Amino acid sequence: MVQSKTELFNKQLTESAKLFKALSHPARLQILQFLAESETCITGDISDELPLGRTTVNQHIKELKEVGLIQGHIDGVKTKYCLNPKRVEELSEILNKFIKNLNINNYKCE
Repeated sequence: MVQSKTELFNKQLTESAKLFKALSHPARLQILQFLAESETCITGDISDELPLGRTTVNQHIKELKEVGLIQGHIDGVKTKYCLNPKRVEELSEILNKFIKNLNINNYKCE
């Protein structure tokens, strides 16, 4: 069986990379900010809040849903979107741990 290159890395790094990739586009960051500022689930079209077309926004929402940062639930003919607080907290812990492990306090490059 042929391994993909990502399988060569430990599971924690691979999972961190998936989350960080989900954060790698300004539209996805704006979607997360919008949902956080709303402080509740949003029913309707998030594309009204972004300078992008509906199809493009839906693709970004899909990426965020795949890593579990947002949730979408069908509500009649519309979808309700909201942050997944547990997963956002996990992201915070993973990011803080990653940055802390970089440990640049005594770093020297000469």
